[in-house]
Amino acid sequence: MPDTGESVASLIQNSLPGAPVPPILPPQDGFLFLDKAKFAASFAADVDADAAAFMAASQVPWSVEAVTGVISQPAWRARPSWYIVAGADKMIPPDAQRAMAKRAGSTVTEVAGGSHALYVSQPEAIAAVIEQAAAGASAAAK
Repeated sequence: MPDTGESVASLIQNSLPGAPVPPILPPQDGFLFLDKAKFAASFAADVDADAAAFMAASQVPWSVEAVTGVISQPAWRARPSWYIVAGADKMIPPDAQRAMAKRAGSTVTEVAGGSHALYVSQPEAIAAVIEQAAAGASAAAK
């Protein structure tokens, strides 16, 4: 949840001491991938090994601009927000997640032991927060 003037790259560069560095490979034709050999441990540690291997092999590249693009106006400044802290995330340290969620005033749900791929490993937890957010956003709009 970057704030005004921040980017994913700036958050990685200014991460907490000792935080893991995401295994992002050097750009290829303006696109990025995660290192397949480090994918499961860093991104999908709580996902079945076969599924994590498939995810690593079938990554969709993302643009360098997705990492370096600077936020001009975060939506959470004007709207309610919800955040799921993945308790064992190796891509975004859980303490960094908690700090970003706190500054955004988010409604927070913590999933213990969860990796960055919670939507695969614990879809019920994700669905529950989506339902909570939809109900909360609907109530706020009235």
